[in-house]
This record gives sequence, structure tokens and C-alpha cells, in this order.
Amino acid sequence: MNEAVRGVVVCHGRLAAALIEAAEGITGVKGALAPVSNTDCDRGTLETRILEAVNGRPTVVFVDLASGSCLVATLARLRGRPDVKVVTGVNLPMLVDFVFNLEQTPDEAAERAVSAAFRAIKVP
Repeated sequence: MNEAVRGVVVCHGRLAAALIEAAEGITGVKGALAPVSNTDCDRGTLETRILEAVNGRPTVVFVDLASGSCLVATLARLRGRPDVKVVTGVNLPMLVDFVFNLEQTPDEAAERAVSAAFRAIKVP
């Protein structure tokens, strides 16, 4: 059996922890997502935090912005790894959908999460 995909959420400040707390509260699914913050660290330390969170497992890394320190550090250490997919623009709907689809490959889970995020954006 393949190892379940893991989600790592990399954001500025406390955003990653807050998104994960909200996703866990909505879904009841614990432990599928790990937060990483860029608070009080340089790029090298942030890269280390990201690598420790991924820990060699199949992973989708959700990053808050499509630029900036969180994405740069993520891509510097994980670009090209077949077991890791990076998604920018993390939002709550994509994390909620992700935790219910952990049996997918990182590529499949990332595409599904992006689709869930887009479907959730509306002007009511």
C-alpha cells in the first residue's frame, strides 16, 4: 500500500497554523496537515523547517503567496522532487477538500485542491 499524501502549509506569520486549525475544526481530520511559518527566521532556517515538515514523505506543499520568501524557500529545496507538488494561494476550501483525499498521489491531490479552491471563489 502506498503511503498517504501529507499536506504542509507554508505561510507568513501564524496563517498556516490558523488555516490548519480551521480545517481540522471543520473536518475533524487531525494530523494530515503540518504548519510552517517564516516568522523569526532567515531563508536557510525556513528551508530547514520545510524539509523537516515534508520529512521525505509524498507531500503537497501549500504556500500562501505566488511569490516571496515562503515560495522561494519551498522551491529552492523541493523543486523537481517527484513525490512533492507545490500549490500557491492556499485557502481553507482547498485544505478541507485535501484532507478527505489523502489516498491520491501528490500530483492528483494538488490538482484536486486547486479545483476545490477555484470552485469556492464566488461573488454571491
